[in-house]
Amino acid sequence: MLNKTLYFLRDSRGQGLVEYALILALITVVAVTALAFFGQRNNNSLSNSVNQLPG
Repeated sequence: MLNKTLYFLRDSRGQGLVEYALILALITVVAVTALAFFGQRNNNSLSNSVNQLPG
């Protein structure tokens, strides 16, 4: 088990996968933050527009 762990740590083929995972995690955090920030603002804008419609 220890030999497999050491081989995995020394193997550079997994490096690309880890880099892609980190980039994906960063994009996810940015997207969630943007949705949280702009989501409420857009919701208020749409609600105001609907409230101003005649009917």
